[in-house]
Order: sequence, then C-alpha cells, then structure tokens
Amino acid sequence: MTTDTERLHELAERLKPGERLLGLDLGTRTIGLALSDTGRTIATALRTLKRTKFQKDADALLEECTKHGVGGLILGLPLNMDGSEGPRVQATRAFARNLAGRTDLPIAFWDERLSTVAAERVMIDADMSRGKRAQKIDAAAAAFILQGVLDRLRTLKPDT
Repeated sequence: MTTDTERLHELAERLKPGERLLGLDLGTRTIGLALSDTGRTIATALRTLKRTKFQKDADALLEECTKHGVGGLILGLPLNMDGSEGPRVQATRAFARNLAGRTDLPIAFWDERLSTVAAERVMIDADMSRGKRAQKIDAAAAAFILQGVLDRLRTLKPDT
C-alpha cells in the first residue's frame, strides 16, 4: 500500500513543467476547488461545485482539469484532530479510488485539519460578510490545502 507521503513524491515526479495542480476540499454537499499557477507557487480559490452523483462530480472535475492544464490532483484529507482516520477520511479515499479509475492524473492527499478555520479567519480579517464567506469558504479552504502542498513541493524539488 502506498503511503500519502509516497503519493506526494510520485505526483511531484510525474508533473511536467507548466502543469497546474487542482486542490479539492471534498465536502458532503460541495467540493471546493483551488488552482495553482503554472509555476506551482501560488494557490488561488477557483470555485465551489455542488455535489450530485459521483459520475457528474467526476465529469465536472475532469473538465476543470482539461480546461486549466492540470497535471495532478490534491485532495484534502479530513483527519481527526488526533491524527486518526475516521469515516470522512474513508469517504475521501473512496472518492480518490473511484476518480483514479477515470483519469491517469496522479492523486495525492494533504492533511486538511483546520484548513476551513484558517480560511474563514482570513475572510473575517478581510471584513467579508457572512453570506460571502459561506459562498466562498470551500474554495478558500481548497486554496489553503493546495498552498500547503505547493510549499512542500518546493522542498521536494528545489529549483536548479
């Protein structure tokens, strides 16, 4: 069985220059999406998808990948605060397995503990209204997750 760290290393090795990463904050009702720049330095909130059936969700995600030149996917892994894996982690891993059956893009996981809290804190600090925060929180959390990966990838593959 491949560990999450090994998956991230495999993803880093498979990325081609100029390919972006798509970060996902997978919720029960929505999927927050964030996109890296082509230099894989900055993560930006992209949009929030309303979840329906897996087929439609996967189609929408893969369409975004094609549209934006994505070379890999990062799924936020909702670990418990003590680091253990609960039902939400199992659901995220099942989603990734099912998605992997529909694409050759590498998929890696990133610990998403407190990503929503951090994203909301930034929005509150920016004096964003509660209504706007509710509309944008999932994509902002995905950007927080993806930014963590981008920062980590710089230590895996230093620029030459």
